[in-house]
Amino acid sequence: MIELLKTRFESNRIHRGELSWAVVLARLEAHPEALDALRWMEESGGEPDVIGTDGERILFADCAKESPAGRRSLCYDETARKARKKAPPEGSAEEQASRHGISLMTEQQYRFLQTLGEFDLKTSSWIATPKEIRDLGGALFCERRYGTVFLFHNGADSYYGVRGWRGVVSV
Repeated sequence: MIELLKTRFESNRIHRGELSWAVVLARLEAHPEALDALRWMEESGGEPDVIGTDGERILFADCAKESPAGRRSLCYDETARKARKKAPPEGSAEEQASRHGISLMTEQQYRFLQTLGEFDLKTSSWIATPKEIRDLGGALFCERRYGTVFLFHNGADSYYGVRGWRGVVSV
């Protein structure tokens, strides 16, 4: 996993500024639980890579061109999944993320990711939803169409074969 992350990091250096692989590696070695999360992200189709820092922590995000294939057909959270009477999905985005130590991407992180390339041209991805929206039964997702990043809403209990979720691991 370390070699895969190093290869991705070195092939995409333009997006990282002054951040070096030695700094990233030291941080990963100090936080082995992050490496477990990144391994799961990779196994589920996310293609994690460093997208920068938040000033203190290094941010790894799902950089697969489309929403990770191993994380689709999920409603937003456990509450929505349990409330669904007919054909509930096997899981939810928040449950999976939490179980693996990953945070759902925020709208700002998603929009930043889209400055690094074009993502979700055929799929969409659940993103972190503000409590005020979630309390009313909704959840947010994003996608890119017509050269534009769109933010949408849906019932949190909805799920589709082309909607997954994107995550971030802070190390």
